[in-house]
Amino acid sequence: MQPKKYLQVIAILTGLITISSCAASKQINGTKTIVTIESDSVITDPQGNSYLMKRMPDNLLWMTNNLQLKIENSFCYNNREENCKQYGRLYTWEAATQVCTMLGDGWRLPTKAEWQRLAEIYSPGLSDSVEIRKISYSSLLQGSSVGFNALLGGGRRSSLEFARMQAHGFYWTATSIDSTTACFENFAKGSQSLYHQPDGEKTAAFSVRCVKN
Repeated sequence: MQPKKYLQVIAILTGLITISSCAASKQINGTKTIVTIESDSVITDPQGNSYLMKRMPDNLLWMTNNLQLKIENSFCYNNREENCKQYGRLYTWEAATQVCTMLGDGWRLPTKAEWQRLAEIYSPGLSDSVEIRKISYSSLLQGSSVGFNALLGGGRRSSLEFARMQAHGFYWTATSIDSTTACFENFAKGSQSLYHQPDGEKTAAFSVRCVKN
């Protein structure tokens, strides 16, 4: 009996068929279907940098490392290459909206609403905004069992000064407010809180995480 037909017979006898891939596995048992997304995989950018990615509870595929793809209007903190390797590059908003698409079909910069939805998953049923911000911070920060691994990589101001490394992690969203400002995420170590902020100057440079449906 050929191997393929042999496997088909085994599947019929057991009533269980399992289909696996690096992205997902589907299990069919009678009329019940269970879909399990494999938690981690790796993507490599056009410059050979590799990143972990993870299907989070919001069902989006998120990078769990900061992007370090070098393009125009992206910077290493204090212009030191070792900071790029540890914290990723810092991008202006325009650069951030472009760089995620360079990872391939479907990759993009996440919106403010997508960041908020991800953060709120870890504080279900809470109405206290202060508590929600604190739980979101501790859940998504590097070292948490969640595995999102947000970093406190600081940023580059519009005035070209670098600031706030190890005190804040700033992340761009795709949500634009007007011609000069856009929403961003602020992991603030001092208050141990995650803030969704609407007033990021687009010429400032922040960290980037890319997302895919």
